[in-house]
Amino acid sequence: MECCGPGYASPSEAMKAPREKLLYTIAIYTGTGIQKPDYLCTIDADPESETYSQVIHRLEMPGIGDELHHMGWNACSSCHDDASMSRRYLIVPGVRSSNLHIVDTIDPRAPVLHKVVEGTEIKAKTNLSAPHTVHCLGSEIIISMLGDAKGEAPGGYLHLDKNFDIMGRWETTMGDIPFGYDFWYQPRHNVMASSEWAAPNTFMPGFDLEEVGHLKYGRRIHLWDFEKKEPKQTFYLGEDGLIPLEVRFHHDPDSTHGFCGAALSANIIHWWKDGDDWKWEKIVDVENEPHPEWPIPVPGVISVILLSMDDRFLYFCNWLHGDIRQYNIEDPHNPVLTGQVWMGGLLGRAPQVNGVKVTGGPQMIQLSLDGKRLYVTTSLFSTWDNQFYPEIRTNGGCMLMVNCDTETGGMEIDPDFVVDFGKEPNGPSRCHETRYPGGDCTSDIWV
Repeated sequence: MECCGPGYASPSEAMKAPREKLLYTIAIYTGTGIQKPDYLCTIDADPESETYSQVIHRLEMPGIGDELHHMGWNACSSCHDDASMSRRYLIVPGVRSSNLHIVDTIDPRAPVLHKVVEGTEIKAKTNLSAPHTVHCLGSEIIISMLGDAKGEAPGGYLHLDKNFDIMGRWETTMGDIPFGYDFWYQPRHNVMASSEWAAPNTFMPGFDLEEVGHLKYGRRIHLWDFEKKEPKQTFYLGEDGLIPLEVRFHHDPDSTHGFCGAALSANIIHWWKDGDDWKWEKIVDVENEPHPEWPIPVPGVISVILLSMDDRFLYFCNWLHGDIRQYNIEDPHNPVLTGQVWMGGLLGRAPQVNGVKVTGGPQMIQLSLDGKRLYVTTSLFSTWDNQFYPEIRTNGGCMLMVNCDTETGGMEIDPDFVVDFGKEPNGPSRCHETRYPGGDCTSDIWV
């Protein structure tokens, strides 16, 4: 089976791609008490297969304690017209170890480890640590790094060539940016947007609400001059934007509209360019919910957002509440709630789904290219999992699939698809980000 080409000429072309047959999903033992390496799962997503919704391959990393988290392809639609490139290698970082695992998917069902860029080398050459978001940049790669070599903010951006050799730091300057996290670029407008979490030394031990008040967590979105590689404008979100995490521009490369989920304040922030000015607004506000065991109402904690390939629908998860929402954003200033389903969470509205006890809440999502299937996993970060959902140590994580109505909107959990990571061969593990061999809605950028 041939590996995939570099990408698609347009979002509409991507939506016509064949249905995904395989999923690559991160599974972790870091923080579980099980002394085994984190690993990359291959999951059978072909409903005609005898092994449908089963893990059919596990690629263990070389060491223990990486905390695999997010990953990205070496090539995407930003280099679709470069015949020398192929979407063959997954860059799978360890947030704690700072190691970059380069995984070769030439055999899509059984990926192998191609090489490891050691975290010690990255720290020595760039004074960066804690890799997070991976985006291809034509034939090169940039990765947001959340800390310096000692785990303090703001970190910066690691620049790799197409052979995965370190070129240095990508940015010219970090300016006054206090924290890093996610990023997305829109080259036709010479802009990159980045968001803020916290220093690795702050978030890795677990969450302390007092540290938000002490300004140890972010509340800003930054817009960069992409060509000059320097920040140009900052949106200070204040109480409306506590811990802004995932950022997404429209897939349409001509659009300036972008979105961010502010985790702790549970808001969706929308920005756009109006003439020569960039503006922002709050367009969704999730109300906190009372809980008998909490001294304060429970925030939703929007841990992830995603846009469908045609930019019509926005999806996000409330990790603590336990719901996944679908909004029609054809008018990005006035989103309309069109779908909602429940799995896990602290509110007890769906403790069991498809015969599996859901421990944790809906956390990471990946949408099929045609927009009809949303894959959902439940682990956020090991220490945060243990803090808010302590039973995840013994129950493990799970993956479910949500069927999405792409015409008028609507969602329902598929009754036939479930991957129970509580039954893994080496003991209960946790599942995080998912990607497809053919590309997906959270990695492809068009130039």
